Amino acid sequence: MRILITAGGTREYIDSVRFISNASSGKMGVALARCALGRNHHVTLLTASVSLPLPAAAQRHQVVSAHDMYEAVKALFPQCDCLIMCAAVSDYTVRKRAQTKLKKTKEALTLELEPAVDILQWAGNNKRMRGKQQKFVCGFALEDANLHKNAEKKMAEKHLDMIIANSSAAIGADTSAISVKVPSLAWRDYPAATKTINARRIVRAIEACVRPGEGIE
Repeated sequence: MRILITAGGTREYIDSVRFISNASSGKMGVALARCALGRNHHVTLLTASVSLPLPAAAQRHQVVSAHDMYEAVKALFPQCDCLIMCAAVSDYTVRKRAQTKLKKTKEALTLELEPAVDILQWAGNNKRMRGKQQKFVCGFALEDANLHKNAEKKMAEKHLDMIIANSSAAIGADTSAISVKVPSLAWRDYPAATKTINARRIVRAIEACVRPGEGIE
């Protein structure tokens, strides 16, 4: 397959030096890219803020903000068979960015935020591209409560073919517990493991959906 993988946390700039972001390390996305390459898939890796060695065999692209990632996904999506949306994309962006560094004062600073573009929703809505085979879209759900319920809701609303659910403890960690769900099957819960092991589980699960009969590890 031609697999497009997003990784890392986007940055939404407040002024010329300050930004809003999150603690995503990009470890899961990079592990997915390495695993997919090892299983002979063609991988395009789209990264935001990632301070990790990236696999040389992947076609690599780098972005900064949620809007940048949206534009890049739109451009790369038609050429892929599968999108794994692993990046931690900001839910909000600064409505009006200052062009120069804001000076510190004794007054409180109020930031006006607006919703960032929903890349996963766009992908789910556009996976049936005219004249092309339907794309397989896999998303991630990071939840602190009602993990399965909230992830299933996200999968249905965004028309996903698979969702990977995990807790906020996974951010920046080397290990994580994951739950995997496709619309036609029950949840499959995996105990904490390295992200390399989880990447293999996810890629094999996608392969089993695209090529039925192989089974999920």
